[in-house]
Amino acid sequence: MVIFAILLVFSLGAFCWRLYPILVRIRDSKPEPGFAMTHWPRRLWIFFWEVLLQSKVIAQRPLPGVAHALVFWGFLAFGLVTLDHFARGFGIGFLSHDGGFSRFYFAFAALFGFGTAVGIAGLFVRRFIVQPRWLGEKVSVESGFIALLIFVLMVTYLVDWWMAGQAGQINWWIHTLALLTFLPMIPHTKHLHLVLSPFAILAVRDGFSQIPPLDGDEDFGMVTGKDITQISALQAYSCVECGRCTEHCPAFITGKELNPKEIILGLRSYLNENGAQAEVPLFGAHLSQEAVFQCTTCGACEFQCPVGIQHLPVIIGLRRGATNTGEWGDEYGSKLFRNLEKNGNPLGLGTAERDKFVARASLPLFDGSQEYCLWLGCMGSMDARGREIVEALVRVMRHLNATFGVLKKEKCTGDAARRLGNDLAFGELAQQNLDTMKPFRGEGKKFKLISICPHCVRTIQQDWKEIGEPPEIEHHSQFLARHEHLLPAAVEKESIVYHDPCYLGRYQNIYDEPRQVVAGSASELIEAPRNRERSFCCGAGGGLVFLGEESGTRVNETRARELAETGAKTIAAACPFCHTMFQAALTQIDLHKPALKDIAELAAARLPVLN
Repeated sequence: MVIFAILLVFSLGAFCWRLYPILVRIRDSKPEPGFAMTHWPRRLWIFFWEVLLQSKVIAQRPLPGVAHALVFWGFLAFGLVTLDHFARGFGIGFLSHDGGFSRFYFAFAALFGFGTAVGIAGLFVRRFIVQPRWLGEKVSVESGFIALLIFVLMVTYLVDWWMAGQAGQINWWIHTLALLTFLPMIPHTKHLHLVLSPFAILAVRDGFSQIPPLDGDEDFGMVTGKDITQISALQAYSCVECGRCTEHCPAFITGKELNPKEIILGLRSYLNENGAQAEVPLFGAHLSQEAVFQCTTCGACEFQCPVGIQHLPVIIGLRRGATNTGEWGDEYGSKLFRNLEKNGNPLGLGTAERDKFVARASLPLFDGSQEYCLWLGCMGSMDARGREIVEALVRVMRHLNATFGVLKKEKCTGDAARRLGNDLAFGELAQQNLDTMKPFRGEGKKFKLISICPHCVRTIQQDWKEIGEPPEIEHHSQFLARHEHLLPAAVEKESIVYHDPCYLGRYQNIYDEPRQVVAGSASELIEAPRNRERSFCCGAGGGLVFLGEESGTRVNETRARELAETGAKTIAAACPFCHTMFQAALTQIDLHKPALKDIAELAAARLPVLN
């Protein structure tokens, strides 16, 4: 009993001694601007669904997910058994193999013990024999040793249960030593997520890929350790290093430096080395500026993470720090910001170009009496193909007798500036647009925007909230789906594969509406291998469409090849940026060249031909 007490105190003490500095670093980090632990019913539901039921763990990687879930549920089931085991070490065990409830619970724990043993063995084989590249090139010996300890814990328990508690002292001590060895190892390994990830999921930021507001005029983003927030620190220490974010990152897949897992682990390493509130620059030994600016902000990493890590606030926070302090000196980025400042659009074209298109397409000006204010956006008003998409939508709206008008003047929503970290440019553009709309908004006035661009929709709907009250806006896929039954049947149909834009799907959870529109023109609606929530990015997001050549394989060519290989006659898109990227990519791939159409063009093709 004395030996056990000494070992128990030593094990628990070592666990706390190793965990305490981590908790201090999280506590001493900067409070998250604009964050509040509100919406408790939603938070508790997410905790129940994603933590207790392991839904995301299983859904995105079914076989490894079930194995991990078995281990997790086994740990929960063993909570009471472990307490009884410790109590028995002091001669005060409270579960008896003779009692009715105890017999039931021991059998219940044995069932999960068997599942845990099978699960941990499967995870061991996957990590050390199969070795998917997403898990990393370096194989952790500690992970293997911990897996062995967990397996030993389950086997020794099952032996004791099978022998009705008469397995003897040797079995009891093997179980005890495995448990007491495991505890102090948790804080310094990826198994720390057992302790912290439930709290990370409970304290997750509201919304998908929400960019936290800057905290006053002296906040330039993430520059030094002083700028790391408590939520970012908590999430960094919660990382399980599963590599799901890496597996779905378009930058990593196409051979670039960026690895979202390493961004989070780099933040953790920085905190371990320098602590919270350090003055040491974040970019350096642990974090790469080049990698951070390779992110397309597609959100695949954040969607995939099973422990609630939100990569994009960190990545964009680091971009903010580099951009707002002048550390990022990219030639294309500087040109983009000058275009936005001088011309109000990233293409650098004058407002006369937009005016000419509005006149040529006979687009009426919005006067407050129409149902919709058609937001043209930069691509819809300045890009040749974007204009064709707008004209197709206009034709459908006129067929449906939906009244609309366009603003006399528009500026870019600030999407690219926002994602690249230029908060000043973003704020000025958003404010100017809000001022333009002000006469049409107010009590008793109906003002609703419709746009062909998911980036515009997201930026207006969410990001503008930092500047003022955003107007109501919907994507044209929602409008078209709502009125699809009023359109004539398509005369000619063909096989169509639909590409889910990141900013329409993962960002806004709009998947069915564009498919409903496409289905009206398709003899067969083909799904790409990576579709819906798992859709692969076109490569344009995060301002990258304006940043020139990219290293490694082109993201747009990778996705265009995947879509072409489905054999579909047409690729359907619902984003002008996706359209532009695929238009360029299809000229470079050595496969048959499917037609490329926006969903508005598919809908317009169903209308009677005007003489």
